[in-house]
Amino acid sequence: MKTMKGQIEERGYWESKVEFILAVAGYVVGLGNVWRFPYLCYKYGGGAFLIPYLLFGATCGVPLFLLESAMGQYTQEGGITCWRRFCPLAEGIGYAGQVIQVYGCMYYIVILAWALFYLIFSFSSQLPWASCDNPWNTDNCVNLAAKNLTLNWTTRINSTPAATEFWERRVLALSGGIEEVGNINWEILLCLIVMWIVCYFCIWKGVRSTGKVVYFTATFPYVMLLVLLVRGLTLPGALEGVVFYLYPQPAHLADLQVWMEAASQIVFSYSLSVGTVTVLSSYNRYSNNCYRDCFWLCLLNSGTSLVAGFAVFSVLGFMAHQQGVPIDEVAESGPGLAFIAYPQAVAMMPFPQLWAVCFFIMIILLGIDTHFVAMESIITSVTDMFPNVLRRSGRRELFLLFFCLSCFVGQIFLVTEGGMYVFQLFDNYACSGACLLILCVFESLAMGWIFGAKKMFDAIEDMTSSRPNCLIMLCWKYLTPLGFLVAFIFSVMEYQPLTFNRWYVYPDWAYALGWLMALSSILLVPGWAMGRLLAGKGSLKQRWLQLCNPDTNLPLTNKQRAGKKETDLTTQGKELVRLTVEEHENGQ
Repeated sequence: MKTMKGQIEERGYWESKVEFILAVAGYVVGLGNVWRFPYLCYKYGGGAFLIPYLLFGATCGVPLFLLESAMGQYTQEGGITCWRRFCPLAEGIGYAGQVIQVYGCMYYIVILAWALFYLIFSFSSQLPWASCDNPWNTDNCVNLAAKNLTLNWTTRINSTPAATEFWERRVLALSGGIEEVGNINWEILLCLIVMWIVCYFCIWKGVRSTGKVVYFTATFPYVMLLVLLVRGLTLPGALEGVVFYLYPQPAHLADLQVWMEAASQIVFSYSLSVGTVTVLSSYNRYSNNCYRDCFWLCLLNSGTSLVAGFAVFSVLGFMAHQQGVPIDEVAESGPGLAFIAYPQAVAMMPFPQLWAVCFFIMIILLGIDTHFVAMESIITSVTDMFPNVLRRSGRRELFLLFFCLSCFVGQIFLVTEGGMYVFQLFDNYACSGACLLILCVFESLAMGWIFGAKKMFDAIEDMTSSRPNCLIMLCWKYLTPLGFLVAFIFSVMEYQPLTFNRWYVYPDWAYALGWLMALSSILLVPGWAMGRLLAGKGSLKQRWLQLCNPDTNLPLTNKQRAGKKETDLTTQGKELVRLTVEEHENGQ
């Protein structure tokens, strides 16, 4: 329905259940499923890693995913204002989640710019990372895709693969350190502009445009993943790669690092504590069965991670087979997998351009879905804070444009010659697992104890007509906060200063900047609570009780409505008796 100029627009709903499912699936299934989970699985015990992963998923991931889904659907509010309705004292959790989202929007889209750059070169007659005859190559360059290539140990140590030189010298134009910012890489900057324009138009009309875009962006990556999986499993050496990926090593379960990594992967993979699941669910109808949706979406997410591991390690097994080296020498995580190891393996296949195009299209679609939904989360959360201002016709689009331009200007440093060093600061501090883990602890404690797990159960039952399993309540109150708190403490205890390529050590001011970005989100939670307590009126106990009580505008459940009706009837009965007595006395 069209709105008059200046008129406040309705918040809106998903036009169908499918749009919601695809939007959430597109967001939570991202690059981490392809380049982080398989690496963690092989590194920390293969099939044995699935034990802590599934345990944390069942006791922490699924319960918290359900909680965030129910919070959004019950209040029809974004990631900040929903906390005002449930527990004003914990509103800082909403702000902290949005701060992490902003950091993510600033650096995550750079990955998409790199992938677009690779995609453009994938249409070349010869892949530029498959030869050493390019201007950026050095004398130490070696073409691992060459047939009948034999390398002795000395040559292997002193040489640099062509794919690595293309990544570091052509794409990144890497400088000597974060102190050397260097020039702007204009080609990557243009790719970045293209990706921002695409993301802007994906969500510029809110759920009306997002709901349509996800039909393609959330489904086509699965087509590409299936194509790459089939191709990978048919390559020589694929079986060795799959065995290496899943070979169980139970001894790893005694290492606390394995459990901490499993907890962090669940938080990353399920996109917990940043408010995006809450925002997407807030566009559902009140009667949507979020309880059932939660389990299917979590199963889809973890299943995709497992299948992606087969696709990745079958290709890495082929690569190791061709080079005659152990698989652990070619297995990498993060950007190293997407922009060095996998392109290098593709260059060894017949029709390398075809497989390179398929791979980078998959990377772009996986990433772009995650990015524009994260943008939608921020825009919705801020719009819900100022509905009378930002929901007027045309203002949402202007605010979105302002947000995109602000992030773009702030990330210029990321496309310079020293940009990769800054990128790692964002990745390891601003959006680290430690930040997300502690936010999950705050969230489960606030909803499980202050608002009340039983009240949330009543709300879910009212919306879905089915009461969740009592184990979910046990998780909200005890298992989830305890599990994530232990993982957070261990991650802090095992902190290692960030390095790049195992040799570059950051200066002290860079570490200080990294910790400042990390603390800027974490400290918002206790800082907001202290500020509200100090600014309130009355005694400390009165202020505490006032900030812990839910908003009176929260929807009433059937039980609450029945109780209110019974109370009203009792009050009316007492009033009727009082009036009857007064009339009787007046008559006498």
